[in-house]
Amino acid sequence: MKRIIILCAVAMVTGCGIYKPYSQPELELQTDTLYGVEHVTSDTTSLADLGWREIFTDPCLQGLIERGLENNSDLLAAHQRVKEAEAALKSARLSFLPSFNLSPNGGVSSFGGTSSGWTYSVPLAASWQIDLFGGINNAKRKAKATYMQSQEYRQAVRTQLIAGIANAYYTLLMLDSQFEVTRRTAQSLEKSAETMAAMMQAGMTNRAGVAQIEAAYYSVYTSTYDLTQSILEVQNTLCLLLGEIPHEIERGQLSEQQLPEMLATGLPVRLLALRPDVRAAEYSLMQAYYATAAARSALYPTLTLSGTLGWTNNAGSAVVNPGEILLSAAGSLVAPIFNGGRARAQLKIAKAQQEEARLAFRQALLNAGAEVNNALGKCQTARGKRSWREQQIAALESAYESTQLLMQHGSTTYLEVLTAEQNFLQGKIAQITDRFEEIQGTINLYVSLGGGRDDAAYEQPKDKRAERKAAREARRMQKLREE
Repeated sequence: MKRIIILCAVAMVTGCGIYKPYSQPELELQTDTLYGVEHVTSDTTSLADLGWREIFTDPCLQGLIERGLENNSDLLAAHQRVKEAEAALKSARLSFLPSFNLSPNGGVSSFGGTSSGWTYSVPLAASWQIDLFGGINNAKRKAKATYMQSQEYRQAVRTQLIAGIANAYYTLLMLDSQFEVTRRTAQSLEKSAETMAAMMQAGMTNRAGVAQIEAAYYSVYTSTYDLTQSILEVQNTLCLLLGEIPHEIERGQLSEQQLPEMLATGLPVRLLALRPDVRAAEYSLMQAYYATAAARSALYPTLTLSGTLGWTNNAGSAVVNPGEILLSAAGSLVAPIFNGGRARAQLKIAKAQQEEARLAFRQALLNAGAEVNNALGKCQTARGKRSWREQQIAALESAYESTQLLMQHGSTTYLEVLTAEQNFLQGKIAQITDRFEEIQGTINLYVSLGGGRDDAAYEQPKDKRAERKAAREARRMQKLREE
């Protein structure tokens, strides 16, 4: 027994450095140009450094986001996923310790009419698998990577929830603005139809002109019902994100919204540290790496020590009263022979899965760079159209007012008035859409840069005890990342 223990100690010392811990692979990517060559920057500041309260300053929207963070089912499920992974990590860490089992048993027996004999045994059995070739250690590291991945998954769900609520809210504001413009246009067309009817009575126009104006009025007024239905559907979608039953959403106005004018993207390499999906993809690669190491460990022998200590009165075929101490110890070394081919096949599978995870990590980084480029381009395009759209609206409004005056003096036709009215309506709708696309581009850029990771305003501890608990949790997370 002593020799076995010495052998295990030597094997543990010599086997600790067999497998190296995970290190980030070379992806053969120019990470400094992930956003595109035209967006290369040396500035370290980023829109992602701002908290979501600094991005979304509308009090109504802030209240909706807070309710969503408290009640959304997907986010609550992500919290449970973290707890599940944390329990699995704890189980993997305990695998290093020996297992103990108490299994008392007893019985009464009688042979040939003799007096019955009572036998009992109260053993405490212990078993300890020695991690000679890193199998248990790799399993623990894999469980830790799974836990960290669940943390990033929760962060990704939270970020997407904030963005989803914000997008739905601003969509409501856009539809409200379009509804108001359409309603005013319908009122204007109604007045124009009344004016045309009066002019027809005076012989200044004909029935065809009045009918054209009336048809345009009916068409525009009908579109208000479509907008009302769209508003209802977006409200219901927003209520689903909040985890609430459908109800009226309190909201502001699109013209009052203020978002940061700064569109700094920071260094592209920061996506590795901020984007939760990129980090989750790397943790998935880390899991695959340690799964490969564990599969390789299965090719080597496993050593298990076991023993029993207890009290019994059963000594083979004789019954001993009173009982005596029961003591036994054993060691077993199991090496794969006939199942070695299966173990090697499992290793090949693990290596292929590791390569798949590496490619997925690389693709996640490429997707992140493309999303930043798209969001930045969308926002810049909308801002570039802003001044030109304002000049267009001013020109269309002037043309509409001029045709109205000309029609009243009989020097123009109803078709010119109707065309000016419709062009003015389309211009106003396009201006509202441009503003919404600019806001949406800013939201998408914030999310694609990995914004909202550290939100002290929302997660601030309520008391000193909670503050100490949060500090311990932060230190524990930092230690996990450093290991």
